[in-house]
Amino acid sequence: MKLPENFSTDFPGLIQALEQTGPSLSVRFNTARGARIPENLERVPWCGNGVYLQSRPAFTFDPAMHQGMYYVQDASSMIHSHIVAEITAGREPLLCLDACAAPGGKTTATLDSLPHGSFILAYEYVTARAESLNQNLLRWGNPMVAVSNGDTSRLRKFSSMFDIIVADVPCSGEGMFRKDPEAVRQWSPQLVADCAGLQKEITANLWEALKPGGYMIYSTCTFNRKENQEVVAHMLENFEGASAVDVEVPQQWGISKVGHCMHFLPGTVRGEGLTVAVLRKSAVPDMRMPKKNIEKQRSKAASVPQQVLQAASKWISGNDEYAIKQFGDIFYAQPKQWEQELNLFNMQLKMINPGGIGFAQIKGRDILPQQALALSCALLPRAFHQYDTDYPQAIAYLQRQSLQLNETAPRGVVLLTYRGAALGFVKNLGSRANNLYPPAWRILSTHVPEKAPEL
Repeated sequence: MKLPENFSTDFPGLIQALEQTGPSLSVRFNTARGARIPENLERVPWCGNGVYLQSRPAFTFDPAMHQGMYYVQDASSMIHSHIVAEITAGREPLLCLDACAAPGGKTTATLDSLPHGSFILAYEYVTARAESLNQNLLRWGNPMVAVSNGDTSRLRKFSSMFDIIVADVPCSGEGMFRKDPEAVRQWSPQLVADCAGLQKEITANLWEALKPGGYMIYSTCTFNRKENQEVVAHMLENFEGASAVDVEVPQQWGISKVGHCMHFLPGTVRGEGLTVAVLRKSAVPDMRMPKKNIEKQRSKAASVPQQVLQAASKWISGNDEYAIKQFGDIFYAQPKQWEQELNLFNMQLKMINPGGIGFAQIKGRDILPQQALALSCALLPRAFHQYDTDYPQAIAYLQRQSLQLNETAPRGVVLLTYRGAALGFVKNLGSRANNLYPPAWRILSTHVPEKAPEL
């Protein structure tokens, strides 16, 4: 790989590592969904559920990935699992904002490490990326998340609301040089300067939304000082109540510390380039910030049909912990603990996912369960007849083909499983089974490998 002509770095050996070594490959397992971590794979030191792969399988044709049993994520980015666990240890449920969330790796890592019952608003500027983010979060199956789309300036209205803000901001992409040739082609000193300006603007917007005593996790996938140390210094100097937090990391992990920043450097760690800093807002409230009275924010929810309420009671574990609401033609089970906050989000933001579990849709006389329910940690599997597929059937389902189940399969709505985990729903008519997999999620290729990929 040839680096950009004007590229330079303060880190000894980094250029050689970028030019002469290739990227690593890693995944993080969804143990909340029952995924088992292979014992033969090397663990990522800072993430208990992360492993390095020895080769790249055909992820597209692995049903386990579509089931949300693992997430393909660079090992360096898994550090958010460690950071969030460290700063939230012993805390009650928290409200978190992931402000630049797509495609969802850091969001899911944060979800896994937050105290039980915590909730995340996953926010993304680019609409297409927000849709992809939502798919990935639905696959992960944690119902304590909502997805929104827009500019971060809109978040200023939520003054002092969030306990934790994750800000993986747009950057010049130096840390992606080994994986993405486009990152090499588009890099320039001007891009670095432009990104630094944008990062200061974004973090200023987000700081308004951070609670006194709350934490901001700032990160970039780049190495230079302008987008890292200098932006952090700007925040410390200009943001009310800002102080740096030193997160302890063992020396053997190979993470380099410069000032208040932790650097993941290819050649030093087994992962791609990443820089992370943690800041805290003073616990003394800033009286200049008007506080939102979310008690006054009410949604005008339509009445929910009785058959939907009955379905929720049968299909969802801990159903009494959720409020049932309709958004469009989909019925959602939203956590009552965060109902007021969700009402506020849904009234003031452009929502891709209003929060909770989109579990049901009425079609004619039928009430059909949704894919989000099939993959949710809150699913009650015993509520549905189940049919275990083989590999070709699983791929055909993910390609959204009609299926032919055997004669013993029950009629009506059936939950398909693959290797013991939920895959999705079909409506079995006997002569064929109508595929209920979301059209936008389908595998476009018609190819079917002879056997399932193995990690």
